[in-house]
Amino acid sequence: MLLHRVWDPKLAQAGYLIGCTEAREALVIDATRDVDQHLALAALLNLRIAHVTETHIHADFVSGSRELAARSGATLYLSDEGGPDWRYDFAASDGAVRLHDGDGFTVGRVGIEALHTPGHTPEHLTFLITDGAAATEPIAAVTGDFVFVGDVGRPDLLERAARVMGTMESAARTLFRSVQRFKSQPDYLQVWPGHGAGSACGKELSAIPHSTVGYERRFNWAFGVTDEAEFVRLVLQGQPDPPKYFGTMKRINKEGPRALGGLPRPNPLPAERVTEVLDRHELVIDMRSSAEYATGHLPGSINIPFNNSFTTWAGWVVPYDRDVYLVSAKPDGRQSELALRDLAMIGLDRVAGSFGLDALGAWTHAGRSLASFGRISPSELSERLDAGTAAVVDVRSRAEWEAGHIPRVVNIPAGELADRMGELPQGRPLVVHCEGGTRSAIAASLLDARGVTEVLDMPGGFAEWEGAGLPISRESGSPADLVMAPLDRAAQRPG
Repeated sequence: MLLHRVWDPKLAQAGYLIGCTEAREALVIDATRDVDQHLALAALLNLRIAHVTETHIHADFVSGSRELAARSGATLYLSDEGGPDWRYDFAASDGAVRLHDGDGFTVGRVGIEALHTPGHTPEHLTFLITDGAAATEPIAAVTGDFVFVGDVGRPDLLERAARVMGTMESAARTLFRSVQRFKSQPDYLQVWPGHGAGSACGKELSAIPHSTVGYERRFNWAFGVTDEAEFVRLVLQGQPDPPKYFGTMKRINKEGPRALGGLPRPNPLPAERVTEVLDRHELVIDMRSSAEYATGHLPGSINIPFNNSFTTWAGWVVPYDRDVYLVSAKPDGRQSELALRDLAMIGLDRVAGSFGLDALGAWTHAGRSLASFGRISPSELSERLDAGTAAVVDVRSRAEWEAGHIPRVVNIPAGELADRMGELPQGRPLVVHCEGGTRSAIAASLLDARGVTEVLDMPGGFAEWEGAGLPISRESGSPADLVMAPLDRAAQRPG
């Protein structure tokens, strides 16, 4: 048996290629849309991809299983568990083999058994892997988003991302029962999870790529909780905000992802075309660092720095029904090529063209001015709050805000800003901050692009505010109360 873990660092996602050297066959589990990498890996190993499957209907990327099976001529296996609402719409038309709890198939001499492990999603499967050439019992379990190293998959996504309301508590109870069943597996059974640290599919994921049932039984919090009600409370507590695009991924992956036929290629545009693009009010993404963007950028553009968070933030703020243009920080076009690949992973396929940094020069050469926004330190912000000459929006998650925040400020997570513009404070310069500067820079660019004229970023974020010994609060209140508070305080100040 051969095993290769295919890791995508920006999705913090792992797929697996499992092969039999005797039969020269391979199975791919949880392929992303970059199917060429799986075909190339199989060719390198002199294997034929004969089987393709996935653990569940994914929420964080567009699945490549359907396209990979079609391009390789492989048999496609899909879960038929979870009830009619959670079956794949394209299973029949694609001739997929439908899997139920206890079903199995072979990859040469490698045995694959499906276990129904619902909770994260109703249809979720875990695959037990047996190396038939060496053993009669499983060596590992490919657990997808069910069991991670140090955590378990979150059961709230159907409600919070797919808007299937009233489901997260019942899903948490189902997940508890799945964990109780799974932890009876032998200690030596290896755990090969679908995600690691950096994924929003759990809250305490380890960066360690694999584990064992015995290790998880000792150190995974979820394995140690034996009371169902306590498990439900703990698993739902403190989950990160699911990115906005998760609901779209669920729909695409259930209905049937569109085949790409290969990753998209950049369409570089002449710099002088930028005036035409912006005059049409097209969406332009500037991929430079937040510091570079703040000093001068194309008016109306938004800033999503090209780093490991690029894919997630694009999913938060880029709509699926508009063309997109990129501004690359690199002159060779490689950054645009990589960005196109990352956007395609989450189904953002409408990239109409890309510019280099010479587009900024073309803009000013045409007699236009670059936009910018200022920055503010915690001590300066404290003074302005006392004077009532600034309003603040904390763009961290609700859970972060509740754990501690600048007293009497509004909390609107950065990914929700575009939908909650009406809640912004009015009549004063607006300061945005997050924990350490990344999200606030994106938020500042969103506000700037939407015509908010006086925007300041506190790049050191709440961490710098706290480090400076400035006041911290854990109060709660309505957004309206919090918006008015700085003005009320200024009005009550003597003199």
